Amino acid sequence: MGALVTLDLPDDSPMLDLPWIITFGPLGDVDEWEPVVCGPYERAPALALAEVMVAEEALMAVVEPLLPAVSADQIRDEITAAQSAAEEEAAAQTDSAELYGNFEDTFDEELEAAAERDQGVQPAMPPSEAAIRAGFARIAAKLPGLER
Repeated sequence: MGALVTLDLPDDSPMLDLPWIITFGPLGDVDEWEPVVCGPYERAPALALAEVMVAEEALMAVVEPLLPAVSADQIRDEITAAQSAAEEEAAAQTDSAELYGNFEDTFDEELEAAAERDQGVQPAMPPSEAAIRAGFARIAAKLPGLER
Protein backbone atom coordinates (compact mmCIF):
# COMPACT_ATOMS: atom_id res chain seq x y z
CA MET A 1 0.00 0.00 0.00
CA GLY A 2 1.45 3.34 -1.07
CA ALA A 3 0.48 6.96 -0.59
CA LEU A 4 -1.39 9.36 -2.84
CA VAL A 5 -0.93 13.12 -2.51
CA THR A 6 -2.98 15.73 -4.34
CA LEU A 7 -4.51 19.16 -3.89
CA ASP A 8 -7.82 19.50 -2.08
CA LEU A 9 -9.64 21.98 -4.32
CA PRO A 10 -13.10 23.48 -4.18
CA ASP A 11 -15.56 22.25 -6.83
CA ASP A 12 -15.38 25.58 -8.68
CA SER A 13 -11.58 25.84 -8.82
CA PRO A 14 -10.28 26.77 -12.28
CA MET A 15 -7.33 24.44 -11.61
CA LEU A 16 -9.64 21.44 -12.04
CA ASP A 17 -9.75 22.11 -15.80
CA LEU A 18 -5.96 22.17 -16.21
CA PRO A 19 -4.01 19.15 -17.44
CA TRP A 20 -2.71 17.02 -14.54
CA ILE A 21 0.43 14.91 -14.14
CA ILE A 22 1.32 12.06 -11.83
CA THR A 23 4.79 11.76 -10.32
CA PHE A 24 5.54 8.28 -8.98
CA GLY A 25 8.46 7.87 -6.62
CA PRO A 26 9.76 5.77 -3.74
CA LEU A 27 7.66 5.83 -0.59
CA GLY A 28 10.55 5.75 1.86
CA ASP A 29 14.26 6.25 2.14
CA VAL A 30 15.02 2.55 1.68
CA ASP A 31 14.32 2.62 -2.05
CA GLU A 32 16.12 5.12 -4.20
CA TRP A 33 15.14 5.51 -7.83
CA GLU A 34 14.36 8.39 -10.14
CA PRO A 35 10.73 9.51 -10.04
CA VAL A 36 8.57 8.71 -13.05
CA VAL A 37 6.35 11.50 -14.40
CA CYS A 38 3.26 10.54 -16.43
CA GLY A 39 0.67 12.65 -18.17
CA PRO A 40 -0.85 14.99 -18.95
CA TYR A 41 -4.27 13.66 -18.01
CA GLU A 42 -7.56 15.11 -17.00
CA ARG A 43 -7.85 15.17 -13.22
CA ALA A 44 -10.24 12.23 -12.70
CA PRO A 45 -8.23 9.73 -14.79
CA ALA A 46 -4.99 10.93 -13.15
CA LEU A 47 -6.44 10.27 -9.70
CA ALA A 48 -7.80 6.87 -10.75
CA LEU A 49 -4.48 5.76 -12.24
CA ALA A 50 -2.54 6.95 -9.19
CA GLU A 51 -5.01 5.23 -6.85
CA VAL A 52 -4.62 1.92 -8.66
CA MET A 53 -0.83 2.13 -8.57
CA VAL A 54 -0.53 2.97 -4.87
CA ALA A 55 -3.04 0.24 -4.01
CA GLU A 56 -0.80 -2.32 -5.70
CA GLU A 57 2.66 -1.09 -4.73
CA ALA A 58 4.43 0.71 -1.89
CA LEU A 59 5.16 3.95 -3.70
CA MET A 60 4.29 7.63 -3.54
CA ALA A 61 2.07 9.19 -6.20
CA VAL A 62 1.73 12.97 -6.42
CA VAL A 63 -1.12 14.17 -8.65
CA GLU A 64 -0.86 17.84 -9.53
CA PRO A 65 -1.95 20.28 -12.22
CA LEU A 66 0.38 21.52 -14.91
CA LEU A 67 0.65 25.26 -14.53
CA PRO A 68 0.72 27.02 -17.90
CA ALA A 69 3.55 29.43 -17.11
CA VAL A 70 4.47 31.42 -20.18
CA SER A 71 7.32 33.53 -18.82
CA ALA A 72 10.40 33.19 -16.66
CA ASP A 73 8.83 35.64 -14.19
CA GLN A 74 5.78 33.42 -13.75
CA ILE A 75 8.05 30.43 -13.14
CA ARG A 76 10.10 32.43 -10.61
CA ASP A 77 6.89 33.42 -8.82
CA GLU A 78 5.79 29.76 -8.63
CA ILE A 79 9.21 28.70 -7.31
CA THR A 80 9.16 31.47 -4.70
CA ALA A 81 5.65 30.47 -3.62
CA ALA A 82 6.67 26.80 -3.36
CA GLN A 83 9.77 27.67 -1.34
CA SER A 84 7.73 29.87 1.01
CA ALA A 85 5.15 27.14 1.47
CA ALA A 86 7.90 24.60 2.22
CA GLU A 87 9.45 26.91 4.82
CA GLU A 88 6.04 27.45 6.45
CA GLU A 89 5.38 23.70 6.44
CA ALA A 90 8.77 22.99 8.01
CA ALA A 91 8.09 25.56 10.73
CA ALA A 92 4.64 24.07 11.35
CA GLN A 93 6.10 20.56 11.57
CA THR A 94 8.70 21.75 14.07
CA ASP A 95 5.97 23.35 16.18
CA SER A 96 3.80 20.24 15.87
CA ALA A 97 6.69 17.91 16.77
CA GLU A 98 7.36 19.95 19.88
CA LEU A 99 3.71 19.65 20.91
CA TYR A 100 2.84 16.14 19.75
CA GLY A 101 6.11 14.31 19.14
CA ASN A 102 7.82 13.45 15.88
CA PHE A 103 5.70 12.06 13.02
CA GLU A 104 8.55 9.79 11.92
CA ASP A 105 8.14 7.88 15.18
CA THR A 106 4.63 6.77 14.16
CA PHE A 107 5.05 6.48 10.38
CA ASP A 108 5.50 2.69 10.32
CA GLU A 109 2.58 2.13 12.69
CA GLU A 110 0.33 4.33 10.54
CA LEU A 111 1.29 2.39 7.40
CA GLU A 112 0.61 -0.93 9.13
CA ALA A 113 -2.76 0.29 10.41
CA ALA A 114 -3.72 1.53 6.93
CA ALA A 115 -2.70 -1.79 5.38
CA GLU A 116 -4.84 -3.72 7.88
CA ARG A 117 -7.78 -1.38 7.36
CA ASP A 118 -7.56 -1.62 3.56
CA GLN A 119 -7.20 -5.42 3.30
CA GLY A 120 -9.83 -6.75 0.95
CA VAL A 121 -10.65 -3.30 -0.42
CA GLN A 122 -10.48 -3.34 -4.19
CA PRO A 123 -8.89 -0.27 -5.80
CA ALA A 124 -10.89 1.65 -8.36
CA MET A 125 -10.64 0.42 -11.90
CA PRO A 126 -8.20 2.47 -13.96
CA PRO A 127 -9.65 4.31 -16.93
CA SER A 128 -9.43 2.53 -20.26
CA GLU A 129 -6.78 3.42 -22.80
CA ALA A 130 -9.53 4.84 -25.03
CA ALA A 131 -10.79 7.10 -22.22
CA ILE A 132 -7.26 8.35 -21.53
CA ARG A 133 -6.64 9.02 -25.24
CA ALA A 134 -9.92 10.93 -25.45
CA GLY A 135 -8.72 13.01 -22.49
CA PHE A 136 -5.45 13.70 -24.32
CA ALA A 137 -7.48 15.02 -27.26
CA ARG A 138 -9.55 17.29 -24.98
CA ILE A 139 -6.38 18.61 -23.33
CA ALA A 140 -4.75 19.24 -26.72
CA ALA A 141 -7.86 21.12 -27.87
CA LYS A 142 -7.57 23.44 -24.86
CA LEU A 143 -3.90 24.32 -25.42
CA PRO A 144 -4.38 26.86 -28.24
CA GLY A 145 -7.02 28.57 -26.08
CA LEU A 146 -4.67 29.26 -23.15
CA GLU A 147 -4.14 32.96 -22.59
CA ARG A 148 -0.68 34.04 -23.54
